[in-house]
Amino acid sequence: MSTNDRFFGAPSPDAAVFVISVAAELTGLHPQTLRTYERMGLITPGRTGGGGRRYSARDIDRLREISDLTASGIGIEGVRRILELENRITALAQRNEELQDELDATREALRQAMTVPRTPGKLPAVRQPAPSAQVVVWRRGR
Repeated sequence: MSTNDRFFGAPSPDAAVFVISVAAELTGLHPQTLRTYERMGLITPGRTGGGGRRYSARDIDRLREISDLTASGIGIEGVRRILELENRITALAQRNEELQDELDATREALRQAMTVPRTPGKLPAVRQPAPSAQVVVWRRGR
């Protein structure tokens, strides 16, 4: 992070800041191609109040990935499937991390409970972890 980023605040990777002409230039794709990818559901740019498209840095990365995949000979339906699988892998990795954290907390709670004097033959009381406040929404491809 540069000094200017700290003082002036660089936009987040999800901030929709690039108009379609800039996004097209940054990705080397034609604006009509960007519109087509949007219609296909491969990309979802933000919108201004007047309906103009605004692309984020994350959108630009996604468009470059799509471009690289199609340039390597993968058809657009193959690209769609690859992107779906990548999204699924990311979601599963995040869920795995959450479960690992929960397991670690449960082991620590059990370890602490085992240090408390108890009645022989009875298991120590173990506090239940708080339920996760996160919600995962799965959406089928079109």
